[in-house]
Amino acid sequence: MEKEAPVESNSEEKLENLKEVGQLELPAYKSDFHCLTITGQVEGHMVLPPQNKTTKYEHVIPQLVAVEENPNISGLLVILNTVGGDVEAGLAIAEAIASMSKPTVSIVLGGGHSIGTTIAVSADYSFIAPSATMTIHPIRLTGLVIGVPQTYEYLDKMQDRVVNFVTKHSKISENKFRELMFRTGDLARDIGTVVVGKDAVDTGLIDQVGGVKEALDKLKSLKSDAGGMLQ
Repeated sequence: MEKEAPVESNSEEKLENLKEVGQLELPAYKSDFHCLTITGQVEGHMVLPPQNKTTKYEHVIPQLVAVEENPNISGLLVILNTVGGDVEAGLAIAEAIASMSKPTVSIVLGGGHSIGTTIAVSADYSFIAPSATMTIHPIRLTGLVIGVPQTYEYLDKMQDRVVNFVTKHSKISENKFRELMFRTGDLARDIGTVVVGKDAVDTGLIDQVGGVKEALDKLKSLKSDAGGMLQ
């Protein structure tokens, strides 16, 4: 007589699902696309307070390497709802996504602010939800009074790195991007110029207005094109 399979492992798996994604059962469908979420604040070299919702770059980079190496994954979907964060960490994530050989698509849901803009444009194709917003502002160190020329020059060069990356990986011109950064008449409470949905597309920053369906359709299209090129 066969013994019943132990239920402990199944229960542990459900508890893990509940802890990680907030539900007991996950869809059984196995996709060949990996979904990477950039949420809250991008955490870099400094550990943020525990009450902050963060995306740690040391967690993201290994995921991107695994996606690139895994033969069972054929594309990457990056979903952003971030306030920004550490500039160098954000640039590191963006450079890693931009250097991948597999198709990549990004979608801004809610917000893709500050350095989140750089991550959004790093994909092969980018989407933004109609109600989503993006804040573009100069790089600054909160609460720091710049007292030496070297500090100013460092921030200026870092800003150039961000501008060069964004203009290289999107359709926006350098002059237009810098104009949005320094358009003081539209600065919202000194946080920068805010563009909403279609405005981000009209400026050339994002490729298309759309949601999850459109992003997945585009990823499938890019996957098909990549497969044809390999044949």
